[in-house]
Amino acid sequence: MNRWQEDWSALADPALRTRPFDGFKYIALSADDPKTYLSLGGGLRERFETNDAPGFNTTPGRADSYVISRLEAHADLRAGPVQIFLQLQSDFAPGKKTKTLVDSDRLDLEQGFVAITEPVGSGTLKLRLGRQQFAFDLQRFVSVRDGPNVRQSFDAAWADYEIGPWRLIAYYTQPVINRDDHPFDDSSSGRNRFYGIRLERHVLGTNELSAYWSRFTNDLASFPAATGLERRDVWDIRFAGRRGPVDWDTEAMAQTGHVGAYRVRAWAMGSKIGYSFLANALKPRLGMQVDLASGDRNRADGTLGTFNPLFPNGAYLNLGGYTGYANFVHVKPSVTVNPTPRLTMMGAIAAEWRMTTGDAIYTQPNVPVPRTIGTGHLWTGAYAQFRIDWKASANLSGALEVVHFDSGETIRAAGGRDSNYLGIELKFGW
Repeated sequence: MNRWQEDWSALADPALRTRPFDGFKYIALSADDPKTYLSLGGGLRERFETNDAPGFNTTPGRADSYVISRLEAHADLRAGPVQIFLQLQSDFAPGKKTKTLVDSDRLDLEQGFVAITEPVGSGTLKLRLGRQQFAFDLQRFVSVRDGPNVRQSFDAAWADYEIGPWRLIAYYTQPVINRDDHPFDDSSSGRNRFYGIRLERHVLGTNELSAYWSRFTNDLASFPAATGLERRDVWDIRFAGRRGPVDWDTEAMAQTGHVGAYRVRAWAMGSKIGYSFLANALKPRLGMQVDLASGDRNRADGTLGTFNPLFPNGAYLNLGGYTGYANFVHVKPSVTVNPTPRLTMMGAIAAEWRMTTGDAIYTQPNVPVPRTIGTGHLWTGAYAQFRIDWKASANLSGALEVVHFDSGETIRAAGGRDSNYLGIELKFGW
């Protein structure tokens, strides 16, 4: 997920450089220290997408078919406890009719930071300073935004201390705003910040328990019921793991604070549980996903109940982007099989409702569908999803995803209709 986490020091042994261009993955910089080296790498992702009704076609004439193209190149310098990582990106969306800030970025700094890792007491302290990418857990609310063309970066200071089964993290970040006016024009500012502390621990074996508090700020926040300065406190807890054939991942988040003159009282939860038939040749997994997020019930009561999904991973629901993680109930049973070790196939049918008709239906990431606030029914619609993931080699992978969304009466009354999405992707990494 993050190329800066790779460790190529094993290639200090020339006998292990068996693949073409391995000499560029490990360039020795010291005859005395094999841990001092430079590693080069890159990646290319090409995806064809067609979407006949983005936003349920509530804005006419938006059907679109296009290619999104992401090219990345990086250099990773290791010198004892010090790491210097530099990654450039070049992202294009040829043929896309309606472009957003996450579609194209002709040339910019994606990541550029200095990191230091040192033993402190009985544990290990890790520090990073600069532009970087990170994600929490299943990326429901804090993600690297890998689905769209331009990934989410942060100008950040990060520190974590690991000791035994514990990990304590502190972070101060300013989310990077992507632009495409000219090369190297992406920037961040104190008007939008995300900072906090996080605690992680392995429990009952390798199962994961984590909790964090964060403050999210946005000086230009806009919700249907409130606008202005957003100062939102985030309280999150998660428990995930596996026991035999059963796997699970459950997370809950509460949000307090204020947006303008409105106080915030919002919440959300997400849960995935699965049962795998490991003895079967196809290793089928039966899954159930349930997600809930609050909405604003009364626009005149001085309290904002609309959940802010922060930095969501749209692919957590589906790549069609039809609904966002706000004011919704989402129930999704699925079946996953593995015909070969390199091929995974997943099929799912999901049902969605609004938590309250007082708030809008939202598309990704949290865009209200016009003419759905305070009107219509709780039922939003249902969708079918089919996805294939193919790992051709250690360097090449492919994916296909198809989504059909059957819109409910509220969306149709707002001028929307059923929606269809197709995405075909090839990804090469070196």
